[in-house]
Amino acid sequence: MPTAAGAVRRYLLTPALSRTTFSTRGFPAPPCPATRGLEAIPQAVICGFEWAVDTRDLWEIERRLDLVEPTLRGFAYEGATMAFTVLDAMTGGTRTRELLRGPGEKHLLVAYIGVGFAMARLPRPLWRKVLPDLDGNPYHPTMSWLAVDGYGFDLAFFDHRRWIEQQRRPRPYPWIGYPAYFSRAVDQGIGRALWFFHGGRPDAVRETVERFAPRRRPDLFSGVGLAATYAGGAEAGELERLRDRVPTHRADLAVGAVFAAKARAVAGLVPDWTESGTAALAGLPVAAATELADRTAVSRESPHAAPSSGGVPPYELWRQRIREHFGAPCSEHVNTE
Repeated sequence: MPTAAGAVRRYLLTPALSRTTFSTRGFPAPPCPATRGLEAIPQAVICGFEWAVDTRDLWEIERRLDLVEPTLRGFAYEGATMAFTVLDAMTGGTRTRELLRGPGEKHLLVAYIGVGFAMARLPRPLWRKVLPDLDGNPYHPTMSWLAVDGYGFDLAFFDHRRWIEQQRRPRPYPWIGYPAYFSRAVDQGIGRALWFFHGGRPDAVRETVERFAPRRRPDLFSGVGLAATYAGGAEAGELERLRDRVPTHRADLAVGAVFAAKARAVAGLVPDWTESGTAALAGLPVAAATELADRTAVSRESPHAAPSSGGVPPYELWRQRIREHFGAPCSEHVNTE
């Protein structure tokens, strides 16, 4: 039974399901089965958020999220993580840590995105409280840049005129010690949002990305590759044409596809569209893409893992290693402006 406080928090922080339909948001995506499938994703996020706001313990939230269709369950965990992150930042609780050390652990890579959704609803002074202590997890804090990606996605999804059409950029923030990289991770999230904005139509997505400044396109295309492979919405042939029409960004699309394959594999559920998307954009089956991600990972013990004023975070070093596998020179993608 929802508490009165929970109902108020939900009202203040959660968009209505109707606000996530692409027609309501003013997206140019035409109504079709692919669009409806993509619309179910933000709706799953909202359901996860509402359940987490109303739920008193982990057992109950896990039972509720288990009712979500398996291919959408990771998105519901994004919403639950978003809710717990907001509550923890405001009250000093440990709900997010308990969720991500417990039932949400296998969904961690996408759950970080939920942290970013929370950031979009919290004042910046509270951002220092949003990242839970997950010491010992091999993906933490390296992959926590997906939280900044989630923040960028949220900005573009709910205010496309400012962040897509006007191509604005938010102020930098020293996320885990790398303020110069912040805008690049945001662009990865904006690239993911473009996939939804255009309803999974690769040609329209490509044309929009190519209207951005050249230095932003690698990260935008990487976000596109992640969204197309993780969320689906396009046929393999369409993705192959996208890959062929942006030869200078093939490796960027592949990086996104590899991370999407890794996230799906960690969660233990790989839908057909992830398998075909990984093959189309990276030329690899999911198992090989996952092995590539593991082989190129940057350990936290690496001398490059410590923050430095002119360096890039281990997360980007990891991405660079994957690009190099696909033949992209590392030097083309080190800009942190």
